[in-house]
Amino acid sequence: MHLLLLLPFFILSPSVDDVEIVPITHGSLILKWENKIVHIDPWSKGNYQGQPQADLILVTDIHGDHMDAEQIEKVSKPGTVVIAPAAVQQTVKQAQIMSNGEEKTIIGIQIQAVPMYNIKRGPEEGKLYHPKGRGNGYILTFGNRRIYISGDTECIPEMENLKNIDAAFVCMNLPYTMTPEEAAGCVNSFKPGVVYPYHYRDSDMDAFQKAVTAPGVKVELLDWY
Repeated sequence: MHLLLLLPFFILSPSVDDVEIVPITHGSLILKWENKIVHIDPWSKGNYQGQPQADLILVTDIHGDHMDAEQIEKVSKPGTVVIAPAAVQQTVKQAQIMSNGEEKTIIGIQIQAVPMYNIKRGPEEGKLYHPKGRGNGYILTFGNRRIYISGDTECIPEMENLKNIDAAFVCMNLPYTMTPEEAAGCVNSFKPGVVYPYHYRDSDMDAFQKAVTAPGVKVELLDWY
């Protein structure tokens, strides 16, 4: 059974409708707002039974746990808009391309594509798991509420310098992204109202929670696995 969670009401004005979160698995989730359904990195290893099809799908990168063309088709319906970086669009042909720094408004939701990349970690010397510019993180604005989806990334300057983030989904897992302590360090820099660790698999969530020390930042653990 998936946990349905409402973002904490105190974050924004009562006049803004709440965003419902459905954690699916690992880096896959659904956001529901004003009868609009946003799927992020739909992956066939997750349980989508009973979940609605997407009005909007966001894909962050080309790796199989993020770009699953078959599952994208399954959660799509006529009129579904798919947003992805150019590297994904080579496989998911129906995707509209967004690159780091670009913004669009679709179904009343403002979408900003932001960098996600490795600084030092890769499969071998001179290669990175996620080179800069290939993938997208996203900032989504629902009314006045800003939600950050990190994608697969290390603690990059662009994350540390984020502003006015109400809720953040921040990745961690080795060797591909970063440690819980590194992720917490980034969270302490940009200070979202609430942080949801995701894409963490066997990472130490106790270590992450202890390392998030910035005043006013709440850590919420959801059921991803």
